[in-house]
Amino acid sequence: MTLTAEAIETLKTVSTATLTTVLLKKGLRNVWIRGATPLRPGQPRLVGPAFTLRFVPAREDLATPASWASPISTRAAIEAMPEGCIAVVDSIGVTDAGIFGDILCARMQKRGVAALITDGVVRDVAGVLDTNLPVWCRGVAAPPSVAGLTFVAWQEPIGCGGVAVFPNDIIVVDQDGAVLIPAALLEAVLAEAPEQERMEAWIMTKVDEGASLPGLYPMNAETKALYEASKAK
Repeated sequence: MTLTAEAIETLKTVSTATLTTVLLKKGLRNVWIRGATPLRPGQPRLVGPAFTLRFVPAREDLATPASWASPISTRAAIEAMPEGCIAVVDSIGVTDAGIFGDILCARMQKRGVAALITDGVVRDVAGVLDTNLPVWCRGVAAPPSVAGLTFVAWQEPIGCGGVAVFPNDIIVVDQDGAVLIPAALLEAVLAEAPEQERMEAWIMTKVDEGASLPGLYPMNAETKALYEASKAK
């Protein structure tokens, strides 16, 4: 199943917390990208196909300012990003070299990239914030990427925050971080996640009314019957 505009709108109604529960029921425990936290509080929930980029540790003959003009560079990768994608960058957890700064983020924003996700850090943070490109990362650092990293590829399988990410897997990101939906499971998640969200919202109404948790969360047979009856109203 492809990620249609309708699918995106559906997933925007589902929290990443709910998605991890749905995926857990399908046997997937490792879908939350560690270290990717909102650079700016209040960033919206976003959904898009993963566009992957990969760094390896810096090697002095390759990680140089001259490499920024190479055909294999972050600059070239950005020009290949399609509108609506979410850039997911394997920075191998390096926190003392910023992978992107304000100029690169500004170009991504102009190209219609939905967001930047990384297990590393960014630089020129004031300028990055001014671009209004939503960013989830581990923090900020002044040194450039070549101080600690070598860029090697894009649109290949990567590991980001301990999660295996393949090009065009689905990324959903909100204030709890970034969650990956394997592309092959998109249809199944779309079928189940909205119902999980509705069920948990109903449970919250019962908690607000003073109901105790045993038998409510998780539901016993009696509570399930009450929930099903509420859906028919």
